[in-house]
Amino acid sequence: MERIREIPEESGCLPGPFHDFFARAAAFLILAGKLREQLENGTYGKLDLSGMQELQRELYRDMLPETYGESWLNPEYAALQAEKQGTKEHGRQLSALYAELYGILRYIYEGRGGDLVLYLELFLQVYGLYRDAASEVVAGSSPAAVPAASSVRDILYWYVSDYLDVTVPARNMELLVPYCPGAEGSGGTEADLAAAVLRSPFREQLPPPSDPRFLFFSGDYISDATLETAACLYRLSEEEARTAARAFTEGFIEGFRVMGRDLSRKKRVAIRMIRGFERLAILEAEMFREAGLEVIFPGSPVRMADRIPGSKERQLSLSPNRQCDYDHRYDQALFWDKGFTDRKMTELRSSYEELKKDAALYAGPAVMEYFGEKEFEPENNPEAYGLKERQRNLLGAYRTSLIKLRDEYIPGDETSFTIISWPLPEIGDFYPALFRDMVRINTGDNAFYRAVQQKMIDVLDRADHVEVLGDGSSNRTDLKIALRKLTDPAKETRFENCVSDVNIPAGEVFTSPVLSGTEGLLHVSEVYVDGLQVKDLRIRVENGRAVSYTCANFSSAEENRRFVREAVMGDHEALPVGEFAIGTNTAAFALGKKYGIARQLPILIAEKTGPHFAFGDTCYSFEEDTMTYNPDGKAIVARDNEVSAKRKENPEEAYFGHHKDITVPYGEIGRLTAVMPDGSGVDIIRNGRFVLEGTEELNRPLED
Repeated sequence: MERIREIPEESGCLPGPFHDFFARAAAFLILAGKLREQLENGTYGKLDLSGMQELQRELYRDMLPETYGESWLNPEYAALQAEKQGTKEHGRQLSALYAELYGILRYIYEGRGGDLVLYLELFLQVYGLYRDAASEVVAGSSPAAVPAASSVRDILYWYVSDYLDVTVPARNMELLVPYCPGAEGSGGTEADLAAAVLRSPFREQLPPPSDPRFLFFSGDYISDATLETAACLYRLSEEEARTAARAFTEGFIEGFRVMGRDLSRKKRVAIRMIRGFERLAILEAEMFREAGLEVIFPGSPVRMADRIPGSKERQLSLSPNRQCDYDHRYDQALFWDKGFTDRKMTELRSSYEELKKDAALYAGPAVMEYFGEKEFEPENNPEAYGLKERQRNLLGAYRTSLIKLRDEYIPGDETSFTIISWPLPEIGDFYPALFRDMVRINTGDNAFYRAVQQKMIDVLDRADHVEVLGDGSSNRTDLKIALRKLTDPAKETRFENCVSDVNIPAGEVFTSPVLSGTEGLLHVSEVYVDGLQVKDLRIRVENGRAVSYTCANFSSAEENRRFVREAVMGDHEALPVGEFAIGTNTAAFALGKKYGIARQLPILIAEKTGPHFAFGDTCYSFEEDTMTYNPDGKAIVARDNEVSAKRKENPEEAYFGHHKDITVPYGEIGRLTAVMPDGSGVDIIRNGRFVLEGTEELNRPLED
C-alpha cells in the first residue's frame, strides 16, 4: 500500500492514458485501504448511515452508470484511450484488471488480509511492467512506449493460475463450512447469526440487523432498493415473517422426505440470498438449527478464477451497474485455456478431498431468489471480451467435469434443495402489498395442487404425444412433444407431480421428453432469462434439439442469434429439449396480471404459469439412475433422454451443465392436447383455460 500511494504522483513515468488508468485505480485502492483501517480501528462502526453511503459512493464512483461512460471499467472507453498509444488490446486488458480489483472490497469487510495481498501484488506487477517499458523509451533503448500486450496477458494468466492452490480451497471452504464470527465459535444467538450472515469479523461494531447500517458491513453494494427491502421486512409482523421463513425451511426438509433421502446423515445447509433479506435469513437459520442443521452463508464469487465465464452466478447484492457486469461477463477469455481448466480441476479435486468430511455433511442449498429489478436491456459493447470457439468447447467440457466431480463428493441422490422467490421494491409502489400476497402464493395448498395435477398426469400417461399450439396471433408456437413409452402403466408414470417442497411455489407437472419425434417451433413474445429481457424469442426444434434460434433485441440477425446463444443456450450452439412441463399455479399468473408484473416474474414462478420447455440437461441430470416416486406411489421412469443416456460411455457428451426454462403464458396458448395412440385428442388447455375434467378449479383465479 505504501508503494501504491506513490503512483498518482508519478505523472511523468507513463504515457498520458496509462498514467490516467493507474492513477485512478491506485486512488480506488488507497480509498479501500482507508476503509480497512476504519474497520480495524473501530471508527467505521461510528459512522452514521449517510457517512457509510457517501463512502460507498466514492468506492464505486467509476462503476456507477453516471460515470461509467468515461471509466476505465468500460471496455470501450478503455480501448479508445489505449488506442491513443496504438493498441486497443491494452485498454481491454486494463479494464478487466480494474474489474478484478473491485473484488478487494468483499475481502476487506471480511478481514481477509491475505486475499488483499494477491490483488495489490497483481496491480503493482502490471504497473511495474508499464514502468519498465516507459523507462526503456527514456533510455533510448527501444521505441516502444508500452509493453507487449502478450506480456500483460501473461501476468493476468499466471495470477489466476498460480494462486489456484489458494483460491480454490478458500472458495470451497466458503461453500461447505459454516462461518464462525468469533474464536468462541458460531454459538447460536441472534448476534452470532447476524455476524455469520454478513461473514463479518467486526462483531463488536455491528449495529442490530434492524438498523440499516448493519448492511454496510457486508462488503456488498447496498442500493436504496436493498435498504427499502430490509425496512419492509422489518415492518412485517413476527407471525408474517415466521410464516414466510417456515415455508422455506419446511420446503427444504420436505424435499428429503418426498425423494426418500435420509436427512439425519446431514448436518449443514447453505442459505443463499440477496442483501436486504437478513431478517428472514436469521429466522430461517434459527429454524434450521432447531431441525439439527448448521447454516452456511456463502459469499459471492468475486474473483475471475472463481466464476464460470458467462454464467450469472449468485451475487449477494443488486448491481450498481448491470451493463458493467454484462460487459465483463467473459473477461475469463484472457486466460481460459486447457492448461488453466486442467489445473483448476486438479485443485478442485484436491480441495474436495481435503474437505470430504465437510462435503459428506452438506445437505444442499436453500435459495432465496428475487424479482422486480428495473428492466435491463443490455447493449453490446464492441470491446468486451468474448469466448472463441475452442474456449466455448473447453467451457462445456469443464462444466460437465465440474458436475461429475461435485457428485463424487456430494452425491446428488443424497442431497436436496429448495428455492423460493420474493419481490424487490423497484417493482412498484405496491411492493408491501405484493410481498404479503407472495407470502400467500408461496404457502399455497399442496393437497389441492397434488390432486388436480394427478388428474392431468392420469391423462398424459395414456397419451402417445402432446401437441402445443400458440394462439396464432401473439404466439406462433407449434410443437409436438414425444413421450416415453410405459411398460407397466399400473406402476409407472412419465410426469412428476410437483408441489411446494424443493421448488416453491407449488404448481407443475414435468417430464423428460423423448427427443426423437419432438419437433416444431417454440415462440414467446417476451421472456426474461436471468434478468435479461429476450424479445420475440423463436427456437426451431428438430429431433428434440434446438437447431436454430433468434430474437428481436438487436438490429442484426447475427447479434440476435449470439444473444440467444448466450442468454438461453448457455453458449452452446445446440441443446436438446431437457424438460416439458405444464405449470398450474393460476394464482401466481393472476398475481402477475393484478399488479401488471407478469413479464417480471422470475422463472421459478413463471414456469408455474403456463407450459414450459427447458433446453439443456434434464431435471434429473446425474440422478437418472435414482428411482423417484410420485405421491400415488408410481415410479417416475422418464428421467433421461437419448443424450443423457450416453452418460456411462461418453459422459462429456451426455451433460451440458445448463438447464434454462422458457414459459409460454396461458394467454398465448391456443391449445395443449394429449394425443392418444388412436389419434384422438384430449385437451388440457384451450384458449388459455384449463378444460380437462377435474381441473376447472384452476380457472377461478383467472376469472377473478
